[in-house]
Amino acid sequence: MAYINAYQPPPPAKPAYGLHGPVPYDINVAFPLDFAQLETPRLKLVPFIPSIHAAKYHAAISDPAHFYRYYSFAEMEDPESYLLFMDTFMRQNPYSVLFAVIDRTTPDPDYPEWGGKLAGTIGLINYTPTNLSVEIGAVCVLPAFQRTHVATHAVGTLLKYCFTMPFASQSESGLGLRRVHWHTHSENEPSLRLAARLGLKREGTLRWAWVLPGGKDIGKTPRQDDLLAGLGRDTAVMAMTWEDWEDGAREIVITQMARTE
Repeated sequence: MAYINAYQPPPPAKPAYGLHGPVPYDINVAFPLDFAQLETPRLKLVPFIPSIHAAKYHAAISDPAHFYRYYSFAEMEDPESYLLFMDTFMRQNPYSVLFAVIDRTTPDPDYPEWGGKLAGTIGLINYTPTNLSVEIGAVCVLPAFQRTHVATHAVGTLLKYCFTMPFASQSESGLGLRRVHWHTHSENEPSLRLAARLGLKREGTLRWAWVLPGGKDIGKTPRQDDLLAGLGRDTAVMAMTWEDWEDGAREIVITQMARTE
């Protein structure tokens, strides 16, 4: 039996627009987003728009290698590569969205129209309408806002939005999901603590889930004759389900978000 293999790797896709995305900026989201539900008195989530937020975001990160040390993507450390990566990974996927986190307790005199200072990013990744699930990810709290209310309020706001049923009341509406999951480097203790504090449960570990790019030094050493040189990453999997939410996790989130320290 004669056969051939004519496969050729496709060339890298290049967007037809610049680093700041299409104009007008298209968030390209295939699921409902009610931004009135994505805010608290202390914080709000808005679409991350590169032409508006990127310069301020990158200027706040003095040591990108350290800031992104637990992430598996080398592209995130360079501002231009970051924007191209996020456009491909997030904006072009209609089931993912990247938010800018705005701290409403800290005014920004340079951008008073923001209603606060840019404190980082957070995202919903790979929403699945057939399985009613989504991942909370791209949680990057800028150094000046770490160990504040920002991470708790950002994650808590998304958990509430994900589990609240659509049109639950005149004042509350959400996605009505069954499951929200959280993937992180198994050695990323701050991420693990944040998720656990808000009621997510550890489900297991995906061993050797990633081959890390060069320059990443937190990981597992591969075998001597391995095909690739990069370290390996174990991924911790945490999650919350609608049953958890209704069986006490909602109250955990409310309590954590009510803390003032």
